[in-house]
Amino acid sequence: MQLDVLKETAKTEPGSYFVANYPPFSAWKPEHVSTALAALEGRSDVAGSVADGAAPLGLYLHIPFCRKRCKFCYFRVYTDKNSGDVDIYMDGLAREIALYKRCAALDGREFEFVYFGGGTPSFLSNDQLQRLIERINEHWRWDAAREVTFECEPGTLKLSKLRTIRRIGVTRLSLGIEHWDDDILEQNGRAHRSAEIGAAYAWAREVGFAQINVDLIAGMVGDDEAKWKLAVERTLALAPDSLTIYQMELPYNTEFTREQRQGGAVAVADWATKRRWVDYAFGQFEAAGYSVSSAYTLVKGAAADAAQRFVYRDSLWHGADMIGTGVASFSHLAGVHYQNLDQWERYLDACRAGELPLARALPISHDQRLIRELVLQLKLGRADADYFRRKFGVDIRERFADAWRSLEQEGYATAEDEGHRLTRGGLLRVDALLPRFFEPQFRDVRYT
Repeated sequence: MQLDVLKETAKTEPGSYFVANYPPFSAWKPEHVSTALAALEGRSDVAGSVADGAAPLGLYLHIPFCRKRCKFCYFRVYTDKNSGDVDIYMDGLAREIALYKRCAALDGREFEFVYFGGGTPSFLSNDQLQRLIERINEHWRWDAAREVTFECEPGTLKLSKLRTIRRIGVTRLSLGIEHWDDDILEQNGRAHRSAEIGAAYAWAREVGFAQINVDLIAGMVGDDEAKWKLAVERTLALAPDSLTIYQMELPYNTEFTREQRQGGAVAVADWATKRRWVDYAFGQFEAAGYSVSSAYTLVKGAAADAAQRFVYRDSLWHGADMIGTGVASFSHLAGVHYQNLDQWERYLDACRAGELPLARALPISHDQRLIRELVLQLKLGRADADYFRRKFGVDIRERFADAWRSLEQEGYATAEDEGHRLTRGGLLRVDALLPRFFEPQFRDVRYT
């Protein structure tokens, strides 16, 4: 992420604000792939690695298909694949997962969480989904997983498909509403419309998932104060178990950014407006008995319940290992970050050849692991000094004294006996604040 992107400018400029990992992805290199393979073989000697299987383990499955590509989407997705193409990809994905069964570092370990992401996992037909699970079950099962999440686009759902999704062990259904206004959905390239939201949600409740999460995006093209408040009202009427709200960005490789570079007008709300709208939504849901559990999430009931409802998030933010499968997926194991090949044919060719489809990697130091967990946990709104002292042997109040001091002076954080807590203002702009904790060489680089 570049410094000019981080500045508190009113206008939403092209760039990625959302901090998903550390060090930034741009630091990951092909020459480090051998280190990732060594970690998988249980031979890693990276400082701070967890090669003994003590860390929780998760599985991510990337399903890269969509009915339409959203104009703000920067993920590796495909909208031009037919049923045969999908079957070919599912075969590659199953082959890749089977390869991981041979890795010494994963021997005897069970998945704490599983996440079907995309793309649109619910794009798969009932038969395709069932066949994929049957092939995975030849090598891995997730009966003991605390959470199995499945992302859905409302217009791809029917009652029968939701029953299939529930039957494969999904406990947490995440429904991508994004907004209720049909004109806004159209302008932003979403495939579904508002009528499909209500039907999909009702079917999901009928099937009986343990948790239903819904997503909204504040500041989409075409949004305004009245439309946003109505979207919050209609979402609150659903009474979801949890809610995720993102602030609209313009990542570099999106259709909106290309339009803007060609002189087009892309009317995304400014950052002050987006923060105000998210704060309004937080307030409305808090008044209805929800608790804010991160910069983006609310959970029905007490905040203490959140740890049981966001296992994927909280495990990763506390140093869990995760095996990311599928084209362009990201992984972390034993102190090494790595990413899969991001081109369709290259990914599938590697899987057919019986090779893990790794493209780039980065071994990280003990100090970088500390920074990674700190910046991710700050998204929860608080940093517990005792946690970092016990795990890393470092007092974060001293190690990052300058960063804390600046946050306090600007009104974004307050000091506590055992750490620091972000104010609401700090929480709503947390991603723009996190680079203060980065190593100097990563404070002025493109994040993606």
